Order: sequence, then C-alpha cells, then structure tokens
Amino acid sequence: MDDSSLRPALTRRSFTRLSALAAGSSLLGRASAAQPVPLAEPDIRLEIAPYTLEASPKHRFRTVAYNGQVPGPLLRMRQGRQQTVEVRNLTADPEVVHWHGLFLPSSVDGAMEEGTPMIAPGATARYSFTPDPQGFRWFHTHTFAGKDMSKAQYGGQHGFLMIDAPDRPGAYDQEVFLALHDWGGRLAGGDDGSMNPTYEVSTINGKMLGAGEPVRVRQGERVLMHLLNSSPTEVHWVALAGHSFRVIALDGNAVPSPRTVPMLRLSPAERVSAIVEMNAPGVWVLGEVRKHIYDAGMGIVVEYSGAKGQPSWNQPEKLEWDYTQFASVDSAGAADAIRIELTFDSKFKGHGSQELWQINGKSYPHTDEPVLQAGRRYRLVLKNLSIDDHPIHLHRHTFEVRRVDGSAELAGLRKDVVLVRSKTTAEVEFLADHPGRTLLHCHQQDHMDRGFMMVFRYA
Repeated sequence: MDDSSLRPALTRRSFTRLSALAAGSSLLGRASAAQPVPLAEPDIRLEIAPYTLEASPKHRFRTVAYNGQVPGPLLRMRQGRQQTVEVRNLTADPEVVHWHGLFLPSSVDGAMEEGTPMIAPGATARYSFTPDPQGFRWFHTHTFAGKDMSKAQYGGQHGFLMIDAPDRPGAYDQEVFLALHDWGGRLAGGDDGSMNPTYEVSTINGKMLGAGEPVRVRQGERVLMHLLNSSPTEVHWVALAGHSFRVIALDGNAVPSPRTVPMLRLSPAERVSAIVEMNAPGVWVLGEVRKHIYDAGMGIVVEYSGAKGQPSWNQPEKLEWDYTQFASVDSAGAADAIRIELTFDSKFKGHGSQELWQINGKSYPHTDEPVLQAGRRYRLVLKNLSIDDHPIHLHRHTFEVRRVDGSAELAGLRKDVVLVRSKTTAEVEFLADHPGRTLLHCHQQDHMDRGFMMVFRYA
C-alpha cells in the first residue's frame, strides 16, 4: 500500500495551498486590513530548518530542528499573558507546530486535522495565544512520516514548554529539563503486516551517554527534574543511580498523592516532574533501565560538585510503575458523565501492505466524529484489543484518569496522555469546555500515520 493513501492527498494539498496563500501573514483570526500594517516584534521566533545532530563523535543524523538545536529552545511563558510566536519554515515540506497540552483554539493548536493551516515551505506564520494551563508542556511537529524514518516525530522537532503560574512558587534549588529520544529508525515487518520501528541510537537531550555535558549538582540541593519522552514510538523507563524521584506532577499537572519511586515510566509524549534530593555525593548515571536501550546510549551523567571518577550505574532488577499510586480513590465516581466507548484494534491488509489501525472498526479519515455538548462531562472508555500498548492523547483538553489496568475508581489524576496497555481498558473523563475540532490519537508516529486518529466536534 502507498503510504499517501492512508491520509487523503487532497486534504494535505488543500492545507498546503491554504498555507501558501497565508505565507508571511498572521494566524490570529483577524480580517485582512486594506493597507499593510507593520507587525509588532514577536515574543518568540522559531525557525524550522535542516540540522545535523551529533549524538556522539561516531553518530550523526541528518534531521530537522528548531533554532538549530535538539531539543529545541526551552520556551517559558507566563500563564494568562498573551504570547506571539513567529514560525519560519526553511524546509522543503509543509510544517506545523503543535502546542501540546495547551487549551488553544483549533486554528492555532497545531494539527491540520483540527483546521490549523500548514506552513508552506519558505513561509512564515504567526500564532497569538494566551497560554493555559500552567505546568510542563511541550511543542513538536504534527506531520505525516509514513515509511520515511527521518520525518515528523522521528526527527528533531521537539522542545520544552513551561507555563509558569503568575506567582511561580519554587521549592527547589535547580531545574533540569531532559528529553528522551530514539534515532536511526528502521522498519521491521511481521507476517501480520505490522511494521515496528527499531532504532540505532537512544539519547537524552540529543546526546548519547558520555557525549554530552553532565548535569552538575551540589550536595543538599533539591533538583526539580522535568522529563519528556519525545520518542516517536518507544516507552522508556529511567532511573538515577543512588537516588529516588519524588513525583509531584504528571503531564504538567500536580498529582494529588506525590510519591517517592525508584524509577519513572514515560510513554511517548508523557512528561514527569519530580524532585530529587541530592544526598549521595559522587558521579552517577541517569539512564534507561533496560540494558539494550542503555547500551544504545540513553543516559546522562549526574555529577556532584568536586566529585571525580567514572560514573556509577546500579542496574535495577525489575520495571516498576503504577499510575494509581499518584491518584486519590473515589468510591462515588461521576454519575453525570456521558460514556463514549472507543475500541482499538488493527486490520491486516495482506502481505506486502501495512496494517491499518482502527477506532471502533474505522481508520482515519473515515473514523466517526462524536458530537460534544459544551459544558457536559464525558467519560471515554478506551478498550485496547490489540497486542500493542497505546499512548492516547487528547488535544486541547486535560482529562482525569478514572480507571486503568482494572483499578478501582480513581480521582484527581489529570493528564493529557494515558498509556492503555495491551488487552486492557482505561477510562478517562474530561469537561467539554473548549469548543472546536478536537483530535484524539495514539501518540506513536507509526500508528497515527496508519489511521489511529479521530476528531471530536462540538455541537
């Protein structure tokens, strides 16, 4: 099957034409003036351009990046204060920037399926928005890759986005931002038509273990670590030898029950914010728990002031993670939520063709478009019939995780991505309070490319 058939070429070309017509103009939703009006200086400029990543002296990858760096620049915005971002596309392909985790209009959110215009090659676009909610978000491309393992989220277009509260309390001494990513992907096909990516190299902040600068700390510091899994497809477990993580937020949202844990699990697009008490002087490694990914380079040195010697790594014996420990128990539940059942599986298209992913038996763009009533609360019942785990992301809203992996009813755990494990059901609830087309999809690039998307629309 030709990959282009999985997303209608007409739709993509239409958005490209719209972008070309709007090149150099504003995406602010205002009518064009009769006379040119000089634009004020933007608060932030992003340039999308080809870039060569040196993950180590022996590993270089030709990719695309924001402002000539991987990850892209850390963008800090104040909650409630309007921002203008100018994006220039210096690549040969249409592009778009998704502001992951923000409550934005569909025309600005950064997904063409919702109606955000693509930015044509050589064009410049402006986005104006008021950032909300506060917390650790991120920004990234939201385009189609197909079998090209250098495009879309397989490449370097990802960056940290921190929305600070107006008062911004800081019960910590240092902040550290870390992005987990996989590079050099290739497709390995199965007899059932599945095409599962495998990778040559894994990095933290674009560098393999030993190739980048260490995280430098002092004894007694409280370090707030913000970790992002920007991998196109892979779930990652990470630990910091000699230390534990006090998890205080998931996907940028404070958890009702902070917990100290030995390791973190992040599926694609998930974020974890955790306090680490620096109470074990030495030189340590923060790295992937699974040996084959650790050996592929996913690690970074954490070095105490004045400490010398080779970095130490303590290999954990098992993988540990459980969403429910960070939630509250709610025996009552939310009886007024309208239930929407969504079943996930794949359809084998025949030897030589990739399988299609389906929601309720349909692949995008032929999936249903459930209609939401503004102000109503909805419960999504996410039934995973497949043998794969799926990180499910809902745009433009935050949901509350209510059940996962057969748990009791939960409360207070707010996220925008939830990993629905193989052969399990998860239930999440959200308030329909941001009218506009709203995309739900698996955040694995290969699954999204093969139809694992649907759009909610408001009445």
